[in-house]
Amino acid sequence: MNTLIETHLPTCLLLAAGGQLFIALLGPMIPRLLNWKEPITAMPLLVREVFHVHTFFIALTCAIFGVITWRFASELASPPHELMRWFAASVGLFWGIRCVMQWTTYSAVHWRGLPWKTLAHWTLFLGYGAFAVTYLTAAFRP
Repeated sequence: MNTLIETHLPTCLLLAAGGQLFIALLGPMIPRLLNWKEPITAMPLLVREVFHVHTFFIALTCAIFGVITWRFASELASPPHELMRWFAASVGLFWGIRCVMQWTTYSAVHWRGLPWKTLAHWTLFLGYGAFAVTYLTAAFRP
């Protein structure tokens, strides 16, 4: 029995690619959008530098995932080579772990009782989960 994702896997992969490219573009703007200038400035120099480097590399990773997925969506949906399955499994694992970390790392103090932040929390969780399910479906479908 085919699931909705399996039936529309190439389209789901293109949507995931677009979502990751959006995250890649948005990522470096997050500190400004969330008014983090003051807290970031207050960080010790090394912590601040690591924060900026990690922000850049997470954005770059999302961009790479997005571009490869966009270019090879049909090949990922019906992998002609084992490398495509490994790539899909790796990206699915990446987003699956990120999904778990949404609940295990961030304190609910940041969003509980705040409607817009609660919406953002759930939107991110569901989006990351959708990425994970899409890529893992591509990796492990027969």
